[in-house]
Amino acid sequence: MKVTTIKRWLMHRAMLSAAALAMGALAMPGCTPLQVVSHTVSADEAGVPVGEYALDADHWSITFDVEHLKYSRFVMRFDRAHGTLQWKPGGLEASTADISIDAASVDTKVPLLDKMVKGADMFDAATFPTIRFVGNHFVRTGPAQGKLEGDLTIRTVTRPVTLDVTFNGYGRNPLTHADTLGFSAHGAFSRAQFGLATWYPAVGNDVQVRIEAEFERRSSATPSNPE
Repeated sequence: MKVTTIKRWLMHRAMLSAAALAMGALAMPGCTPLQVVSHTVSADEAGVPVGEYALDADHWSITFDVEHLKYSRFVMRFDRAHGTLQWKPGGLEASTADISIDAASVDTKVPLLDKMVKGADMFDAATFPTIRFVGNHFVRTGPAQGKLEGDLTIRTVTRPVTLDVTFNGYGRNPLTHADTLGFSAHGAFSRAQFGLATWYPAVGNDVQVRIEAEFERRSSATPSNPE
């Protein structure tokens, strides 16, 4: 038997063994097989129930990046946030959002850098624990898109910031049975305008932000555990 044939035979046996183990695990007591779920998500704003929606603690992300030594853009994220969206008659143009971010939850994947960004030279999270964005004016640019104008507060400085927002749609979550809204957003601002000029020019001034978020209507939402 050729060496290549033996290798293929061994690989085939290994794949069969892995598949058998996976099937066995699903059949063990206490293991619930995954079920295929289907549901409908609609971007028709007229069908969205009016009310207060809370940020789903398990389904959101806020990442931001800055230029690093002109080599690349270094990406960071926040791990804790909460907020609400007030969906009013009139849809996106009439609705508002209020999001609070835990400044101490900044995550760079570099422990020493985490400490520096949380420290007095940057966010000073011990003194100013909350970063807040209040979106209060939506300007439509398309059927499910627009610019959300609002105020961003970091430390003691508040400046206007605009986010490009896409409304991904509304539907009844098939797992939680909650009325759910989905959004994607991105924007940019100058960190120097917030008094955060530390490490410039090694670290760029332009901050790019990207947001993915789901909101559940409070009256129908089921509690979810933070990450």
